[in-house]
This record gives sequence, C-alpha cells and structure tokens, in this order.
Amino acid sequence: MDAVITYVDGNDPVWKRDYERTTDVSIMQKRFRDWGTLKYLLRGIEKQMTFIRNVYLVVSHPSQVPQWVDQSELKIVMHSDIIPEKFLPTFNCNPIEMHLHRIPGLEEEYLYFNDDLFPLLPFRREDFFRDGKVVMGCSRHILSTNMYKKICRNSDRLARRAAGVKPSLTFIRPQHICMPMLKSSCTELYDRFSDEIAETSGHRTRTAGDLNQYMFLDYLYYSGKVVDERIPNKHFSAATATAESLRRFILNPTRKIMCINDVRLSEKKFLSLQKAAIESLEIRFPDKSRFEL
Repeated sequence: MDAVITYVDGNDPVWKRDYERTTDVSIMQKRFRDWGTLKYLLRGIEKQMTFIRNVYLVVSHPSQVPQWVDQSELKIVMHSDIIPEKFLPTFNCNPIEMHLHRIPGLEEEYLYFNDDLFPLLPFRREDFFRDGKVVMGCSRHILSTNMYKKICRNSDRLARRAAGVKPSLTFIRPQHICMPMLKSSCTELYDRFSDEIAETSGHRTRTAGDLNQYMFLDYLYYSGKVVDERIPNKHFSAATATAESLRRFILNPTRKIMCINDVRLSEKKFLSLQKAAIESLEIRFPDKSRFEL
C-alpha cells in the first residue's frame, strides 16, 4: 500500500503571495504553521510501517518542498496534478483531501496522513485493511457545534445518500489517525457526486458548507466495509500539552500513533513545544529515512 501526506509551510513567500492575492481572510497561524517535524513523520513511516511502498507528499508549489527531501524517493504531487485548475489556488484542506485519490499511480489501498501525525510504535498491514475492508474506529455525534463538526455532518449526509441509508440526526466521525482509504470507492463517489463536490471545492478557505474526505470513509461504513476498531492513539492539544508531557510520551510511547494538534499559542509556548517535539523525535528516530538527502 501507499501513503499520502498533505503538507504546507505557511512561511513560504510564494504561498503567502498567493494567499494574500486570492483571499480576504487573514492567515490562521495554527492552521498553516510548520513545526519542522515532517522528517520525523517520514522516519516513523519507514521504521514502523514497513509495508508502505510509495510515499506521496502533496503540496501547492515546488517551493513548499523542504530542501532536505530526496525527490527520487519521496514522490512530490502538486495540487495542480490532481485538482481542476478552476479551484486553484486553494488554502482549504477539504478540497485538497477530496482529490487525493486522483494521484497518478496511487495504489488501491493507501493511508492518508496529516503532517501532525507520528507513528511511534510498529504497525501491521492488518491494522488498517482486512479482507477488503478498512479498519477504522468511529464515534457517533448529534450536535454540530463548530465548523469542523458541521463539515463532518455534511459529509455523513452525502455518504448516507450514496449508500441508500435513511437520514438521521446523528452523524459518524472517524478516529483522527492516518486514514485507510480505498481508491476505487473514492473514485466511485467522486464521479457520482461530482456536482456536489465541485460546488464546495471552490471555497478557497474552510466554510461550514464544505465536504471532506470523511464522506468516502462514511460511505464505506454504511456499505458494511468497515471494521469498527480503534487504533491506540494519543492526541496532544497544544493548548493543554506541556513540553515535558510531550517529551515523556515520545520517548516512552504507550500508544501506536501520536497527533500534535496546533492551536492559537503564544510564541513562547509554541517554541517550547516545538523544541521538545523535535529533540524527542530526533532521539526516537535518529537515523535518516530514504526520503532524506
């Protein structure tokens, strides 16, 4: 199987120029801030997920690719390679994620990573795919109290329509880990609901009317193609995490995968957490991966 990572460096002047030229929304630092930890995600994939064949890094411009990347090993995909030109440039993760299955040469089975996820302990292929089904923990929700949950609800409703399941006040939300995806199912839904997807893909920044890639996973769930089983994970919110708690977990992990979720932070706290994360990840994964020069 393959792995796909979406990545953005909000300090890139080329990216900033496009953002300021095409949007009237101020840059949300927490959404576009680069922690400098991408290399450790790649090292974690190589060491803890030996079944991964190719790794694709999806970016907006060549200037977004870090200088240490070995492009003969890490496959670089531009937004323009998979997203129709009329929707570009985009600074909205949702239309980007809705088009990932269009990466040329992508395997039928692939894992989708946000760049804030880090596999810290060994995984097996069967942790994600079994007998033609995806393995994914799901939770049920009623209240869509923020933009993110409203987007999840929108995606759930469309997935129910696709699977012939009656509407409900509840919606499901997949566990926030690397997402197991089936390319054929994504393609099927993308073609079937191209008008609905196109309607939201033009949103340059996130809106409550968006769809996201959960639509594909929800469809599999309602079609009986999900093994509802959670993978042990640790979620750190930068709002409540401390440098010491982050360091302690990375060096002695008790769960397989970790997420560091960025939020609005003082510069002092951000630098403290970033330093702890990089120093600890360097100790845990000291050897360069094949994706580094």
